Amino acid sequence: MATGVQTDMRGIYERIWRGSLPGLASGRFSDRDVFYASYIKTYIDRDVSELLDRVDKLLFQDFVRAAACRARQMLNVHDIAVDIGVSDDTAKRWLLILEKSDVIFYLRPYSNNLLKRTVKTPKLYFFDTGLVAYLAKYNSPEILSSGAMNGAILENYAVSEIMKSYHNDAKECLLWYYRDKSSQEIDLVIESGGLVHPLEIKRSVNPGSELIGTFRLLDKGSVPRGKGAILCMRPELSAIDSENFIVPIWII
Repeated sequence: MATGVQTDMRGIYERIWRGSLPGLASGRFSDRDVFYASYIKTYIDRDVSELLDRVDKLLFQDFVRAAACRARQMLNVHDIAVDIGVSDDTAKRWLLILEKSDVIFYLRPYSNNLLKRTVKTPKLYFFDTGLVAYLAKYNSPEILSSGAMNGAILENYAVSEIMKSYHNDAKECLLWYYRDKSSQEIDLVIESGGLVHPLEIKRSVNPGSELIGTFRLLDKGSVPRGKGAILCMRPELSAIDSENFIVPIWII
């Protein structure tokens, strides 16, 4: 099922669980579990081993799994390191390899000279949600949809699809998230055309208008706020008001 084809919540989680790597998306490989097992092995045997001398391959796979279980969270290198028993410096080096390999990417916190009290820690995302679901051991889309990561992986999916759309069009990608020290957060902030556009990502079919309340936090900044949106499971495009849209996640 291709992105951009209308579907419901079950279909969205099928997309998330299956992932978007070319071997699966093209239909060349039909067994998703076999594909990801082979992908991880090849990646570590070939790409990682070229960058790290005498790397413990099983330990590195455990490291990727520990990172995957924290997809969409604010980065905590120490927690990942403790999980698998390596030093913080080792975890930092290994994260850098994942980033250079386009396995992961970061959203930096949005700030400018007029916005005070914003956090400085980036959030961790994976380019492919199928890999996250595989590493986190979700055996089906249904289990994933009802599991503890259902919200986090949905946000990861939406952010990564938007990020990839910019890359595919060879356009500059100015994406951030907003969070201040009072834990007020906006899932995604996109800068385009001299405006900042706030987005919330929700699993709900009928998101409430209260969700756009945090958007006004951006009004304190020096860049004017433009249109906002809630990305959600609503089947059709609609709006909260003239400045804020409701956008179905299947569209992205």
